[in-house]
Amino acid sequence: MLTRMSSLFLRTLRDDPADAELPSHRLLVRAGYVRRVAPGIYSWLPLGLRVLRNIERVVREEMDAIGGQEIHLPALLPKEPYETTNRWTEYGPNIFRLKDRKGGDYLLGPTHEEIFALTVKGELSSYRDYPVILYQVQTKYRDEERPRAGILRGREFIMKDSYSFDLSDEGLSASYERHRAAYITLFDRLGLKYVIVSAMSGAMGGSASEEFLAEAEQGEDTYVRSTGSDYAANVEAVVTPAPPAIEIEGQAPAAVHHTPDTPTIESLVDFLNAADLGRTVTAADTLKNVLVKTRAPGATEWRLLGVGLPGDREVDMKRLEAAVHPDEVALLDDADFAANTFLTKGYIGPGALAANDVRYLVDPRVVSGSAWVTGADKHDHHVIDLVCGRDFTPDGTIEAAEVRPGDPAPDGSGPLVAARGIEIGHIFQLGRKFADAFGLDALGQDGKPIRITMGSYGVGVSRLVAVVAEQSHDEHGLIWPREVAPADVHVVIAGKSEEIRAGGEKLAADLDAAGLTVLLDDRTASPGVKFADAELIGVPTIVVVGRGLANGVVEVKDRRSGERTEVPVDGAVAHLTELVRS
Repeated sequence: MLTRMSSLFLRTLRDDPADAELPSHRLLVRAGYVRRVAPGIYSWLPLGLRVLRNIERVVREEMDAIGGQEIHLPALLPKEPYETTNRWTEYGPNIFRLKDRKGGDYLLGPTHEEIFALTVKGELSSYRDYPVILYQVQTKYRDEERPRAGILRGREFIMKDSYSFDLSDEGLSASYERHRAAYITLFDRLGLKYVIVSAMSGAMGGSASEEFLAEAEQGEDTYVRSTGSDYAANVEAVVTPAPPAIEIEGQAPAAVHHTPDTPTIESLVDFLNAADLGRTVTAADTLKNVLVKTRAPGATEWRLLGVGLPGDREVDMKRLEAAVHPDEVALLDDADFAANTFLTKGYIGPGALAANDVRYLVDPRVVSGSAWVTGADKHDHHVIDLVCGRDFTPDGTIEAAEVRPGDPAPDGSGPLVAARGIEIGHIFQLGRKFADAFGLDALGQDGKPIRITMGSYGVGVSRLVAVVAEQSHDEHGLIWPREVAPADVHVVIAGKSEEIRAGGEKLAADLDAAGLTVLLDDRTASPGVKFADAELIGVPTIVVVGRGLANGVVEVKDRRSGERTEVPVDGAVAHLTELVRS
């Protein structure tokens, strides 16, 4: 296929879009791949659509290779199946809801577990029909509160979602591993640098869950890995190793102290160390009690929740949200404190929470027998040596504290290091959550029903365009891997003479005849503009037909390395064909 830039629907931009923060966002807009329509909503222009379709092709090839069968389900979905699984409520404001002219409730599908389960139930009935893997590549919709970063986080996006249906847990594990291997091959083909981390299942439910995260300094997901093993996890899924319990007998009694003007951990530590208690107090010796409010899906009233954690730690809201999911969570405001006068801001302790039936969950480090300095529920007062299991009893533990580099890995292999990434794939062992909801059974060989077990596996297809761009660019523009590039070769006619133009036209036509996709810059623009656009657009091989043609050569440039090679024009087609196909 030969595409002439003189007639291509393309306009490159010299300036970055005002709202762009990430390189992928800036370059995809400047190079004319996408255009913003509204916050989180983008149009795909011809070159961008080519890259998108190439990524879709790779995704389909890897899904087909593990026996997946492609179907296509509607994006406009009825409310009832999502009510059955309670996700109509659980999704809260994150989905687009609408009514038809008769008042019926619908949603724009954010994911399709319910509809896939019902589809299989309607078609398959015997154990002989299983296992089966179905998938689709389809537009999804989520009402992001703060859509940003271009197509990395949009309200409308293209996703590959596949679902496995098995007769047994062993079958599910096998399907899960097939998908895991397929994703590794897929992301390797796209030339991505990525990690596989343990993750939370969230609204999907189920047991095993792993994320594939593309390495990116400005990624929105933080993950940690051990320096001593292959352990890696999204911070939301990190389990804090709990220290052993401590003997309570013989410990000093709790004592309330007047601690004026100490509403913060820092001010409290400074005061106590200046008071000469006979020991040094650190922030880690204090018990910080953070009050939040939670609300169950569909509920109107908020409930108080106390979260206790060592004072040298901050609450990580993403970890807290994951821990209380599907409930909504928010910090208390001044009105909440005014309505709950037993809460003494800056001096909250476990006592007032217990006395007022406020649920109190603590960090796993707060073990039985551990002694703490914490609020005494009285202004300007703290209690010292308050012992867990003797002086207060939490209602349970919660993973809400920040995870920091240097923390011990849960597997005991060594300290953790942190990095950031962008989620590109997520795989779940759903189990029987959705099969139970819809009574998805197969008639077994013995005539008895077998409850089907499911897996769910997603890849952000449109997001991958941005992720590849994020990892493959330089100061001049994009650098597409050959697997997904919008063309195999970008031929630049760098001269106005009839001989140079004719030479460029012939080379492009010969490359097209050889089966390569060719982008031909036949515009009347100056060579400087054409060279800048070629580097911005990012086709991996650039061929310059210019003054060298008089000596029988053209210049071949490798966009990634910048290496330039003069190639005889008579052998250019063979050289470029071998280069592309190797």
